[in-house]
Amino acid sequence: MHRTYSMRQSRAPTASQIQNPPPPPSSTKANRLFGRANIGHTFRKSTAGAFGPDLAKKLSTLVKMEKNVMRSMELVGRERMEVAQQLSIWGEACDDDVSDVTDKLGVLIYEIGELEDQFVDRYDQYRVTIKSIRNIEASVQPSRDRKQKITDQIAQLKYKEPNSPKIVVLEQELVRAEAESLVAEAQLSNITREKLKAAFTYQFDALREHSEKLAIIAGFGKHLLELIDDTPVTPGETRNAYDGYEASKAIIQDCEDSLTNWVEQNASVKSNLSQRARTLSQRRHQNRGVGSEGVDLTHQDQQMDRESGLWIPASQHKGGEEEFDDDGEEEHDVDARGREEERAQAA
Repeated sequence: MHRTYSMRQSRAPTASQIQNPPPPPSSTKANRLFGRANIGHTFRKSTAGAFGPDLAKKLSTLVKMEKNVMRSMELVGRERMEVAQQLSIWGEACDDDVSDVTDKLGVLIYEIGELEDQFVDRYDQYRVTIKSIRNIEASVQPSRDRKQKITDQIAQLKYKEPNSPKIVVLEQELVRAEAESLVAEAQLSNITREKLKAAFTYQFDALREHSEKLAIIAGFGKHLLELIDDTPVTPGETRNAYDGYEASKAIIQDCEDSLTNWVEQNASVKSNLSQRARTLSQRRHQNRGVGSEGVDLTHQDQQMDRESGLWIPASQHKGGEEEFDDDGEEEHDVDARGREEERAQAA
């Protein structure tokens, strides 16, 4: 009996691929310095935040961790294909019904491995988009550093040489630096929101397609199991001859057709919002861009505001930046003491 481990000999584009063309192969599938070993995972995670601008370190760590996730998914996909082959090999020596069904189950499991390989490619779209936010953060860091450096120089001069003519020059430079920083920060804010939405749209669309296709395969797999006669027999009794070969082929063909014709519009699982969530979401959308005159919803959802711990006063942002500035730590301490003494004298 011819045994195959792929559902389709020639891979014609599915309806979903026609509607949404597949991305290029994931960047994690090539150029591996450490091969498949876990040492590569550990190295990437431990060194991700050790280099680059402070502003981009946290997102750099996230990007590297996502690469580890993708490498793990690649490994799972390959091992599923190997499991599918081994299942079919084991079933060859069994009775006719078990042999046929395990062969067809091997086809389905092999298909899951191929779907996971395709999922990695789409997941990489999410990771690459997140990387673009990290790159913008890295480009904004110099303007922040320049503004902070000038501010510290002015404070130091005011403490040591209050009448120094350099103070006026530095204050003019600070005005220019603040204008430059203002543009950079606005760009970062805009791009962060745009790319964040795009990145997770890629991920959730890929997850939805992958999960729905897995559910399709699982459903047809259970239909295959019905072809096995599990009625107990007594010693010496002979089971009826197996006649499910055509049925098993038809089940595999139906599964193939379902996977090929799947599109997002026909997804079985729907995410339906509650009436309250829908009302609040619509109101938030309507009030977007209204500004300070918009409807205040904080009295309805206070737990999503300051009580959640996610809200940070603007006065604390600056201190948070200085906390990660390792290069100028000592200089910042001196300047901070100078500014405190200056405020004490003024008081």
